[in-house]
Amino acid sequence: MAVTIKAKFKCSSERISQVPKDELKEIAFIGRSNVGKSSLVNMLTGIKGLAKVSGTPGKTRLINHFLINDSWYLVDLPGYGYARVSKSTRGDFSKIILDYVLKCEKMHFLFVLVDSRLEPQKIDLNFIELLGENGIPFGIIFTKADKLSQAQLNRSITAYKRTLAEQWEELPPMLVSSSEKGTGREEILAFIEECLTNY
Repeated sequence: MAVTIKAKFKCSSERISQVPKDELKEIAFIGRSNVGKSSLVNMLTGIKGLAKVSGTPGKTRLINHFLINDSWYLVDLPGYGYARVSKSTRGDFSKIILDYVLKCEKMHFLFVLVDSRLEPQKIDLNFIELLGENGIPFGIIFTKADKLSQAQLNRSITAYKRTLAEQWEELPPMLVSSSEKGTGREEILAFIEECLTNY
């Protein structure tokens, strides 16, 4: 059964001091530029143009808040590590990303999106390591799963688990999605619901 969601754009913030000042919890999405964050936001909410999808990587430079069912925020964070952005604005993980992820007390859980077609990328692994060092609760969503056969996808996820297991005793939750096909929508929303209720 398809889950119906009420979603609306709330605000864009250039810095952490501008995020909504209410008590609602925030579930945030982050990943390398062009990993498919905006497409995933649209797929999860069922509203096609809610988050602006761009063919130009690195388009999201702001923290975008979407109010979901009047009860929590889905937060679309800027992508990191896109080479065409000058070093000063990139600095691998920009200040706006680090401020939000490390200092925003309203952030309840963070999803790191990774492209299922690629082998583990150093920049993603560095970011995941940063989350571990700072005790940030997070999970991984493998995007663009429709571009691979099931066997390729399984291999890709196994490779990721193997790489993470070199440093992590306990692996983070992992989910699979395809914005094209709607794959993973119910699982991700169920996981978020559980997060908001139980953590």
